Amino acid sequence: MTSQASLRWGILGPGGIARAFTGDLRTAGLDVVAVGSRRLESAQAFAADFGIPRAHGSYEDLVADPDVDIVYIATPHPLHAANALLALEAGKHVLVEKPFTLTGAEAEAVRDAAAAGGLLAMEAMWTRYLPHMIRIREIVASGVLGELRALTADHTQLITSDPAHRLNALELGGGALLDLGVYPVSFAWDILGEPLSIVASARLGETGADTEVATIMAHASGALSTTLSASRAAGPNTASIIGTEARIDIDRVWYSPTSFRVVAPDGRVLEEYRSEIEGRGMQYQALAAERIIAAGRTDSDELPIDESVAIMATLDEIRALVGVRYPGED
Repeated sequence: MTSQASLRWGILGPGGIARAFTGDLRTAGLDVVAVGSRRLESAQAFAADFGIPRAHGSYEDLVADPDVDIVYIATPHPLHAANALLALEAGKHVLVEKPFTLTGAEAEAVRDAAAAGGLLAMEAMWTRYLPHMIRIREIVASGVLGELRALTADHTQLITSDPAHRLNALELGGGALLDLGVYPVSFAWDILGEPLSIVASARLGETGADTEVATIMAHASGALSTTLSASRAAGPNTASIIGTEARIDIDRVWYSPTSFRVVAPDGRVLEEYRSEIEGRGMQYQALAAERIIAAGRTDSDELPIDESVAIMATLDEIRALVGVRYPGED
């Protein structure tokens, strides 16, 4: 899949997720013109790997680059808001890695700054933009599932128990919820809407960061969602949307390009879908951002900024229920 490049992308924070994203930008034929890091050597190495023309030794220099139109922010969670505000103040659109910010209050600040500048601020929840998820939303909207009664999804990985690792460091926004749980929580929001009530339970690790978190949420329609996120145990990583007339079973790994089936109550398969894409699939969110900006708009249909803010508030509530607080929180 290729695209006529229109926006010039800058990469802020040349870590692992930025490597995956930039590779997919190249797959889609998009224009990556600059990368910025707090260490010039890191930016230069990243630029050399991806054939990027300019490497900057600070985030300030990256957002000041006159050839950059939109900045992809891929720094640790606690830096997302400050980095997004830095880019917005420089007049750049932003695509911010999930979780959008560390807290709901930070998300509001980014949303308000983007609105004041007439700029796009978009959460890089790449799952929302994948072809199989687009088709799933079409099926749900068609009514073929009947009345939606339940949704279930897990994001469970065996990553690390090292207390020094970012995932277990509260000062870096560590914990399974913000790294992994954001996927199923966002999915429940996408399909069932805002949760009206939340029950949550968690296991906390040695550092106080959550290593497993389970939620039960009740939504306005009466439907229930259940989610499980874990960083020290690998589960099936599947998801289901259950209606009175049929259900959708999404295969492993449900939040990345995969297959699904629409299944009737008697077991008949009504539809089967298989993803066939180039790359990892992170390019779809970038292509969506380009379309939005080209149309003179500043918000995403697939994930409006107000919903990203509300999802961060939901994550705040879950953390409060399980007793996880980050340093410096009131």
